[in-house]
Formats: sequence, structure tokens, C-alpha cells
Amino acid sequence: MVFGETWVHPPIHPDRLAVDCDFSAQEMELLQMPRLLLADDHDLVRETIADYLQRKAGVEIVQAADFDAAWQHVSGGERFDLILLDYAMPGMNGLFGLEKMLAITQSPVAILSGTAPPDIARRATRAGAAGFLPKTLAPEDMVGAVGELLEGRSYMPVDLTVTGPGEGSDIQLTPRERDVLRGVAEGKSNKEIARDLNIQEVTVKLHVKTLSRKLGARNRTHAAMLGRDLGLT
Repeated sequence: MVFGETWVHPPIHPDRLAVDCDFSAQEMELLQMPRLLLADDHDLVRETIADYLQRKAGVEIVQAADFDAAWQHVSGGERFDLILLDYAMPGMNGLFGLEKMLAITQSPVAILSGTAPPDIARRATRAGAAGFLPKTLAPEDMVGAVGELLEGRSYMPVDLTVTGPGEGSDIQLTPRERDVLRGVAEGKSNKEIARDLNIQEVTVKLHVKTLSRKLGARNRTHAAMLGRDLGLT
């Protein structure tokens, strides 16, 4: 069929495709398999999940070790039926990575995580994630979750769907700790934060240590990301 100057080939039946292109049975099976992009920086975890899903869910898996690698696959025009992104891998920057990926693909994008709190899961789905899959899911539940997502439905474990009175409500920061956290999120040094708040630098260090413990943050950068994602800054 021809529309204007564009040639559009009529649909080809898979049997005809196999004959015309001389594809093997295995190649035809791959063509009909759902294609999934799995991005996680922990090699063992990523490869274990990929191997299990390929065997039990009947999907083709393309692996990426960080967000930039995943981005290259998608921005390069590769087709995926589902994209799974690890929340904490390099390049994700919290939910910014999710938003960046959603901006260039129509495929459903879900978040994988081993440590993110329930508030992050709920914020991810509100930001457009198709689902949130804890790495602690039983293998058969992981397969079921992927199946739900591939069928166009959303997925989140029941224990993460119960909302509290407010985002981050289980994390209590003092007003001064919030001030310090905002400074950290803005990339300021302890000295700069101390000058802005008219307090001693040693006091800022103490606040950073305390708020990092409350947030469960590994370092300043992690504290800033968690504070942003939990709505604390």
C-alpha cells in the first residue's frame, strides 16, 4: 500500500515470514517473545533475575549495567515491551532517571529496588512508573509481576499500597535538620550551610550525621536524593 510518498508493506503472516526470510524456528520464537530491558549495576543480581525470567517467563532479556547503558539502548531505537530500572544504580539519580526514560519511550517502565522505602515506591508510580518490584519478591512472584506489566497492568506489592498520613511521615526531621538537608540538596558545603544558617560548621556536621541516620542514607549525595524523593526538601 502507498500513502503519499511512503510505502507501507501489508502485514506478513509469521508463517510467510519464516518462508520468505528463511528464519529458523528459534529465530521465529525470539521474534514473537516479549522483549525486556533489565538495568541493574549488581552483576550477580541482574544476571540471576535475567536467567530466571528467560526460563520461566518466556521473555528475551537485554541487560544493562547502569542507567546510561539502558538509555543508549532505548534512545538508539531498540524496541522493548517492558523496561526495568534499578532505583539505586549509577545514573538514576533517584526518580530523575525514571522521568528521563519515560520522556523517550512509550514502553512501560518499572522500578526494581532492594532498599527503597514504601514512600519511594508510591512516588515512583505517581511519577509514571508502571510498577515497583522489590528484589525480595519470591521468584514466582517476580514472574507474575512481569506478566502483569507485560499485559498492560500495573504492579505493586500489597504491603506497599497502604499510604500513611503523608509522604515521609515516618521520618521526623527537626526544622533545623530540614534546613541543613535543603542546603545539602543544593550542593552546598558544610561551611556554606553554616554561614547561611548562622550556626557553627561543627553543628552542621552533627545535623548531617543525624539526618543521614534518620534517612538511612549512605552519604551526602544519597541523603539529598532521599530527601528530594520523600518530599523533605
